[in-house]
Amino acid sequence: MLFGLRKQELFFVSLLIFITFMAFADLITDYYIGGRAWHLLLEVAVIVVAVFSIGMLLRAHRHRRQELERLGQQLKTTRDDLSVSRERLKQAGQNYQQVIQSQFEDWQLTPSEKAVASLLLKGLSFDEIASVRDTREKTVRQQASVIYRKSGLSGRHEFAAWFFEDFLH
Repeated sequence: MLFGLRKQELFFVSLLIFITFMAFADLITDYYIGGRAWHLLLEVAVIVVAVFSIGMLLRAHRHRRQELERLGQQLKTTRDDLSVSRERLKQAGQNYQQVIQSQFEDWQLTPSEKAVASLLLKGLSFDEIASVRDTREKTVRQQASVIYRKSGLSGRHEFAAWFFEDFLH
């Protein structure tokens, strides 16, 4: 597209340029054949309005393009900020995962109990954990009881709350 104008804008700018040239040619012709002053002034007015309209269309286009550039820069900045936030969140998640694993070590959980404890923290049901671990639900329930006993907590909700309590302060 010419000068980045949309088809509709380009059509109207072209139309106004055409009108301007035609009115200018008519003005010159009428001037040389001795046209009346009021007719010449009318043609000058048409030329001025057409040129002014072209200027207004181009000005509106320039402002829209500047706004799009500003919005594009704002979008880029927002995406960059979001990327930084995601990276920080990822790092915080990794750090928190280390804290969780360290606590599992302090409670002396076995590798199997650690796996079940992690799935409990993710909110999976006993049945879902059994399916993921390819074991029976009864086995998962027994492992969960051992985890609660070793941690000194009374159940699933208290177990999850123990890890998330620091986020609420």
